[in-house]
Amino acid sequence: MMILRSQLGQTARCFSSTALARAHVSHIGREPIRFPENVTLTPTPTALSITGPLGTTSVPLEPYMKIDFPENNVMAVTVQDAEVKVQRQMWGTTRTLIFNAITGMTEGFSVPLYLVGVGYRVALEEDPRGKTNGGNGQRLNMKLGYSHSVFVPIPTHIKCEVPTATKIVLECTDKHQLGLFAAKVRSYRKPEPYKGKGIFIGNEQIRIKSVKKK
Repeated sequence: MMILRSQLGQTARCFSSTALARAHVSHIGREPIRFPENVTLTPTPTALSITGPLGTTSVPLEPYMKIDFPENNVMAVTVQDAEVKVQRQMWGTTRTLIFNAITGMTEGFSVPLYLVGVGYRVALEEDPRGKTNGGNGQRLNMKLGYSHSVFVPIPTHIKCEVPTATKIVLECTDKHQLGLFAAKVRSYRKPEPYKGKGIFIGNEQIRIKSVKKK
């Protein structure tokens, strides 16, 4: 901020436009993405193809998105006009999608699920229906306090392990698809706030409520 003296002796305040210009820059999108040498990035006008040790995937690109490689193994994501709100929003979103895709093709994603409750158990078994309806031939057999067992087929893009009777470990190269399937498994017995029972994802915690007494 600069303070200027007018001819009448009054004080006039003049504010710099630097802060305004910075407000129109995506804090996430402006960060460069560093990727390992075993990853190949192939940009096209409509998508970015990503090939790594675990496979190949692509991230769609809007016409106003720009991909540059200022250094070796460094990629920068920019937009045509950061003053446009839609472009500014998609700037950070696209950068995040690309970063997640690179991580998925090199390391993959995993998430644990915990069954908390008396008698809650899970087992990984062969699906008698085989690989129909997009399954990989396996299913989860969960006992969640119902009068019947809950069977959940495992999709082909998900790798599942059951190290203990109350823990499930899901792995996938796509973070979004992994989250969707984990949420599906959790939906069969969502954590409830009175006894703290249910299926918990990762470090999920809930606040226990006290029972209202009459």
